[in-house]
Amino acid sequence: MAKTIPEDLIDQIRTSVNIVDVVGQYVQLKKQGKNFFGLCPFHEEKTASFSVSESKQIFHCFSCGRGGNVFKFLMEINNIEFPAAIHQVADLANIEIPAEFSETKQGTSENSEQSQLIKLYDQAAALYTHVLLNTEMGQRALTYLHNRGLTDDIITKFQLGFAPGEQLLKEFFEEKKIDYQRLRQSGLFIEDQEGKLRDRFRGRVMYAIKNPQGHVIAFSGRILNKEDSQAKYINSPETKIFSKSNVLYNFDVARSAIRHEKRAILFEGFMDVIAAYQSGVTNGIASMGTSFTNEQIYLLQRTTSQLDICYDGDDPGQAAISRALDTFGANSQLKLSVIEIPDKLDPDEYVRQHGTKQFNEIVHSARLTPTAFKLDYLKRNYNLNNEADQLAYIEQALKEIAKLNSSVEQDLYLNQLAKEFGVQAQDLNQQLRQVRSQQSVVNHHQQPVKTVSTVKHEYHRQQVKLDKVETAEARLLNYLLYDHNVWLKIAGLPDFHFVHEKYQTIYMLAAGFFENHNSYDSAAFMDFVHDSELQDVIAELDLQDLDEENVDQAVDDYIKVIMAEAPLSQQIKTKTKSLNEAKRMGNTELQQKLAIELIDLYRQRQDA
Repeated sequence: MAKTIPEDLIDQIRTSVNIVDVVGQYVQLKKQGKNFFGLCPFHEEKTASFSVSESKQIFHCFSCGRGGNVFKFLMEINNIEFPAAIHQVADLANIEIPAEFSETKQGTSENSEQSQLIKLYDQAAALYTHVLLNTEMGQRALTYLHNRGLTDDIITKFQLGFAPGEQLLKEFFEEKKIDYQRLRQSGLFIEDQEGKLRDRFRGRVMYAIKNPQGHVIAFSGRILNKEDSQAKYINSPETKIFSKSNVLYNFDVARSAIRHEKRAILFEGFMDVIAAYQSGVTNGIASMGTSFTNEQIYLLQRTTSQLDICYDGDDPGQAAISRALDTFGANSQLKLSVIEIPDKLDPDEYVRQHGTKQFNEIVHSARLTPTAFKLDYLKRNYNLNNEADQLAYIEQALKEIAKLNSSVEQDLYLNQLAKEFGVQAQDLNQQLRQVRSQQSVVNHHQQPVKTVSTVKHEYHRQQVKLDKVETAEARLLNYLLYDHNVWLKIAGLPDFHFVHEKYQTIYMLAAGFFENHNSYDSAAFMDFVHDSELQDVIAELDLQDLDEENVDQAVDDYIKVIMAEAPLSQQIKTKTKSLNEAKRMGNTELQQKLAIELIDLYRQRQDA
């Protein structure tokens, strides 16, 4: 059995990394004043309220209230336990943890249901890749991938595989004596009416879908025989570890490149992402074959501010780009551009026909603004040799231009239209004003409707302004943690007690912390505390702005407020307990009496 990792080693690991660098792998941070800010990774928001303090090595969200040190962040973002977070940070810091202190590095608890499912998918992916690369059963699929230009290294990198027609996976797990119910819940099998399981994926090239931590959580299987009447692709069903609305293909690999390049490239298919990666374009991602969701958009917004859309050059691909621009334009803060692939090819085909050099040139230089793409895309619906179609096209083009907020951009496209169709720019400008006026009226009458995904993730904490007593408690607690003289002063007050339990608990835990620490360090104290909710409170305390010049006077004032409130607060608790007992006994007369007395106590508190 592994021993508990000693505190001094935990401190060494935590202080060997900069929390800004770690959080920056998941959140796009910008420095504002002393701290860094970004969009909170724990809830959806439009205005950045997630703060990271480099000097104190903690994070705190002013909206949802979550806070902590680097270990707490990784625990929350990756859904892992404390020992696993220590190992992750140790890996980042190149610190080797002795084998005697080795704990599970699994993303979640070793025995959790999610962990068990992830283990099944990792094993299935390894089996499929082995079949593809090393067996006669996989030879035809391997030849297919080689013909599409993929090397064995790339196949291994992306954990491509092959699921043969036999019940190979079922037999593989039966030999390992995996529980039947776990196999049923995995989504790797289809259950017939008699309760028997058979492999969900057979005769298909397998694409491994991974979570941001690099663990396989689902598959997409492509049929190998074109003549088959089966669907070209089938995907894993949603499970406890996989929701297609939350996943971006290759995000685990592309995330660091996206941060480095400061932009992501959205491709339409898995093979496009892989071909681009093999060509040196490593910041490519893809959705799961459906329209983009708010969750996927928000995942990108936290990581970058620029998204380039590079779909197929054929008509369906261009239509998909148009739909994607509408989706992103209405729901995100990303700066968008479009990469057009010539000759109606998809990115994978273009790489095979024209080579990686030309593909890289297109990716890095052939970018259109969303408006430029839309204006060009609209032309597909009109015969521009016909005057009636010209007028109809101009009308639709003006509706697109009217969506722009920049007058400079509007003038640019108006002048292009005027030159292209031989009309006066001032006439177009006048018509544009009419269009904008009409759109303004329509927008005014439309009520905003929240999407289901936004409502589902909307668990922001209510921003309740602290009353006088709690404000005094929070500020006094902050003073006494950092200032030993204030600590000694409070310790010398025998009748002192914080009114709110959370502050009193932190105060008592701090006493234990200072037995082995000469000074206060909030990041270290959080490890000592362990409790997640108290860690949130500690982070919030630490980011207060306090009066540094009049400490003694401020401390005295806060003590007076708290000491005056403490007896009243205790009376309220006692009276409330008595009222509940009277309700339980059904004593109506006593209930009325106690209720009046409670109201009087609350009035006294309000007037204090």
